[in-house]
Amino acid sequence: PLAAFLLLGAVIYVPIYTIWLKPRTPLNIVVGGFAGSAAVLSGSAAAGNWSDPSAIILALLVFLWTPTHFWSLAIVYREDYARGSFPMLPVQVRPRPAAWWVLLHTAPTVLAALALVAHPALGWLYLLPVGLASAYLLARNVGLLIQPTARQAYALFHTSNIYLALVLLMACLDAVL
Repeated sequence: PLAAFLLLGAVIYVPIYTIWLKPRTPLNIVVGGFAGSAAVLSGSAAAGNWSDPSAIILALLVFLWTPTHFWSLAIVYREDYARGSFPMLPVQVRPRPAAWWVLLHTAPTVLAALALVAHPALGWLYLLPVGLASAYLLARNVGLLIQPTARQAYALFHTSNIYLALVLLMACLDAVL
């Protein structure tokens, strides 16, 4: 499975996402998120448990998180993407509809992160900070909906970076403590 997931990630990322979809469709990053999921499954396969439900939920989390992360950044650099002829979703639609699309991915991202607590090794040490961070991520997204500006989008972008790092860190810490 390890080699298959590595190959899958490479095939999705280079020819499918980068060469074919990125310059052609506003939903390119949704498919691009599968490459990140393949990386998670590669790591899980290397550890010998790629089919564990937690590994699959974590792969789903990365897949769902990817549009939140990249579309919020694309709102910030909307004109640059347009000049480069990349039809990112925030280039094709106005900022408020783009913010709704981001929320469409942020909400299930949060649900996936919270679902990880079902893993027997995770408990309150994971759930408390991830729950608070999830509320903050959603609040940032709502802030972008209310005020769809580059500043709000950049704040959401940075929050999404910290969010994923925190989810992964807390999962590791809670699993070993």
